[in-house]
Amino acid sequence: MDYEKLYKAYYLQVYSYTISLAKNREIAEEITQNTFYKAVSTTSQFKGKSDELTWLCSIAKNLYHDEM
Repeated sequence: MDYEKLYKAYYLQVYSYTISLAKNREIAEEITQNTFYKAVSTTSQFKGKSDELTWLCSIAKNLYHDEM
């Protein structure tokens, strides 16, 4: 998995999703960054059963709920 390509391809979509959850730019930015960090550190758990954006948004949602 090319992490730079993943980040460039999905950053805006993940950030938009986290904005819709958090309603706060600072929190959304933090969750977005943490989402990509977690994706990189847990890439072996990605089984390809969903597309990458769905996987990233799932991570973001879980991080948001943990944060709140």
